[in-house]
Amino acid sequence: MEFRELECFVVLSEELHFARTAERLYLSPGRVSQLTRSLESRIGARLFHRTSRRVRLTPFGERFLADLRPAYDGLASAVCRAKAVAREVTGLLRVGFLATPTDVVTGSVRAFERRHPGCEVELVEIPLSDPFGKLRAGRVDVVFTLLPVDEPDLETGEGLNRVSYLLGVSARHPWAGRTGVDAEELAGLPMIGLDGPAPRAWRERVTPSATPSGRPIPRAGTVTTGQEGLTQVALGRGGMLFCAPTAAHHRRPDVSFVPVTGLPPSVLGLAWVGELETAAIRAFGAAAAGSRVA
Repeated sequence: MEFRELECFVVLSEELHFARTAERLYLSPGRVSQLTRSLESRIGARLFHRTSRRVRLTPFGERFLADLRPAYDGLASAVCRAKAVAREVTGLLRVGFLATPTDVVTGSVRAFERRHPGCEVELVEIPLSDPFGKLRAGRVDVVFTLLPVDEPDLETGEGLNRVSYLLGVSARHPWAGRTGVDAEELAGLPMIGLDGPAPRAWRERVTPSATPSGRPIPRAGTVTTGQEGLTQVALGRGGMLFCAPTAAHHRRPDVSFVPVTGLPPSVLGLAWVGELETAAIRAFGAAAAGSRVA
């Protein structure tokens, strides 16, 4: 038995008028009539006498209303309380970030906590090789991720930045002193890829398997985290792509970061499990968008 049918029955018993009932429930009069007939069919008895001029409860309908009312009122109160709680932005919000808490991440957290002092943010690092595992396991509520995301169970927000890529190579590599590298040149450098359960589209975004013209890019092993990748780069095992803010954060003497031209920009945004969306997640998305980095 559907709650909407019971709700329609209770309101119609109060209004005794289909149009007024429809107005209270934000339904059409036809839908009110349909729900009433459906409930009567489930029960197996008429609940209302209906004529062109008047609507009134049958004796059976009056008894049913008397029996239903206490339970209905309790259920309606529970629903109202649940809705109120769902609208609250309080408690703990667990936010995942990739490798580096850049200005986009920290700025979003600060903006959110200013707007909602009753809700605390806990930052959790997400491995590059498994961008959505902790999200789907319920260990975080929302994650910063690279857009676009092609995962049917996930919802995403708008892009929070658009930045270029830099190529990380060993400081001893011949390209280390260059002012730039074209994406087509990546076909001549083994690139460090990702291990683990990352979706194919994600792995391609982090470490493309081919240049924009289709030339294959050789592989130089795989890693699970950005720090592992930097270590491999420093040892001269291969190159790895980093977005500009991450490269700036990880400046070190044994790694050189060279600007790359010819690749689409890196776009950071938020993702969450659609069916688990909460007011806090929506509020965090709004705060992040409001503090967006150009």
